[in-house]
Amino acid sequence: MNRTNPKYREHLRRLDRVWVREPVYFVTTCTRGRVRILDNPSAYASCVEVWEKGQELHGWQVGRYVVMPDHVHFFCAPEPGAKDLKVFVGKWKEWTAKFLNRRLGASVPLWQEEFFDHLLRSHESYAQKWDYVQQNPVRAGLAAGCDDWPYQGCLNDLRVEEAL
Repeated sequence: MNRTNPKYREHLRRLDRVWVREPVYFVTTCTRGRVRILDNPSAYASCVEVWEKGQELHGWQVGRYVVMPDHVHFFCAPEPGAKDLKVFVGKWKEWTAKFLNRRLGASVPLWQEEFFDHLLRSHESYAQKWDYVQQNPVRAGLAAGCDDWPYQGCLNDLRVEEAL
């Protein structure tokens, strides 16, 4: 698009109005090779334990989450002075792998290198994402209802404000 075009300049003016002061991210990460290893008490405990420690060490709060057999969905928000999201998720993956390998007596790579993140911009998108995530075990045939899946929860009540 031509930068002298008024529509281009109008688009740029809109961009400065989209700002989220207290961002909440939706994160998804998968096991390497989509190996089904996470739907057990040891893996679940490892995920939650490292999320709880992540707030202290990296400045990230984790809200709602669902641990599926081969992937994890969670919502998280940075505190002032938090480390970068990539650092937080990378350390979380590193330490869950160490804890789980230790608990299972294994030594295998656990996670894919990449992860997916999405910045939530409104309460509506948070509610929509949570509904989708919470229904995951039901859609996969792992639970009759979303409340029947034992590997889900909420560590912090994260609020999503409207984007300016």
